[in-house]
Amino acid sequence: MATLRFATAFVFLLSLLRSIKVSKCQSFIGINYGQVADNLPPPSETAKLLQSTSFEKVRLYGADPAMIKALANTGIGIVIGASNGDIPALASDPNFAKSWINSNVIPFYPASKIILINVGNEIMTSNDQNLMNQLLPAVQNVQNALNEASLGGKIKVSTVHSMAVLRQSEPPSAGMFHPNLVQMLKGLLSFNNATGSPFEINPYPYFAYGSDPRPETLNYCLFQPNPGRVDSNTNIKYTNMFDAQVDAVRSALNAMGFKDVEIVVAETGWPYKGDSNEVGPSIENAKAYNGNLIAHLRSMVGTPLMPGKSVDTYLFALYDEDLKPGAGSERAFGIYKPDLTMTYDIGLSKSSQAPSMPKTPATPAPTPVSPASPTPTPVSPSPKPISPSPKPNKASWCVPKAVLVLILILWHPMLLMQ
Repeated sequence: MATLRFATAFVFLLSLLRSIKVSKCQSFIGINYGQVADNLPPPSETAKLLQSTSFEKVRLYGADPAMIKALANTGIGIVIGASNGDIPALASDPNFAKSWINSNVIPFYPASKIILINVGNEIMTSNDQNLMNQLLPAVQNVQNALNEASLGGKIKVSTVHSMAVLRQSEPPSAGMFHPNLVQMLKGLLSFNNATGSPFEINPYPYFAYGSDPRPETLNYCLFQPNPGRVDSNTNIKYTNMFDAQVDAVRSALNAMGFKDVEIVVAETGWPYKGDSNEVGPSIENAKAYNGNLIAHLRSMVGTPLMPGKSVDTYLFALYDEDLKPGAGSERAFGIYKPDLTMTYDIGLSKSSQAPSMPKTPATPAPTPVSPASPTPTPVSPSPKPISPSPKPNKASWCVPKAVLVLILILWHPMLLMQ
């Protein structure tokens, strides 16, 4: 009888453990916070907004001390960045790297949960040969400065790349880096591999759709019903472009011998409005892409080449950035408005029910505009908000593992005594 009761209780506890994997605790969903704007709310208000959402991480493009401080004791993971302009000094002067860490990390950590430092943004596709050559020494000096501060094992260092580092992305299994970049990328990837830091990439199905504005392409980009695209090498059918783009990067990494380097999606998003000649921007499409992407990540299905896990993904972006140059869409990626209301609702609030997602895409604009590169990212490095799964199946709780272990320890002897 005691054995039967224990078995029954054990099954119950297993089901309880499964239910505790709540959507609100999935740390692979983050948001970009760009600051190329003159109408942003105070850092304290932004910190409160983030705490009210399902975002577990936030990426800053710089190291704004007010924002880093405002996020103290929130538990939200923080990604900070050294600007492209800092790279020459970081590369040539180890003392500058130490000063950078002493100014931007030491005063705030660990109360502010800094988890990653990005050195530069999309340097490898900047066509600035000097910066490209200086990137690896800069990354190494920042790592060395962290090591000297006894933070080397706690905060990672990396850099962010655009999808243009790939020479080929179709089919995904044939993904390969541009030959002109291979040697420099090999050095950076060796660093990633040695330190356990991620290879960060900015996939934007939105831009790919701009160069192929057919209805079936829009459905493919928005995670909506479509015939799919079969990889001729593997016979794997891809049903969305996000997976295809991420797997193309995975294939390129594998081909260079870096199978253990993890991928992080540093930016991805969809604008909710744009100029009259831009294809794809609309509230319906933005809501569909971001909401369905979050649902896809939350499902833990993964990609065909990386099944059963979700890649850390930072949505673009939290707010619009009204001072960004370029097309109108560049200033219309924000999921939230400066007054802290939602631009569109994809169920980000911890206290709200997720709304139903659109089932059909909005009709694309008639005149396509080709992007500057195959899958470019917005002109200026500005962050964008990421949203939690729009369709959570049921409420879930975040319970520390230590608490669960304690429950098991207490229950075990009690059950055996019965």
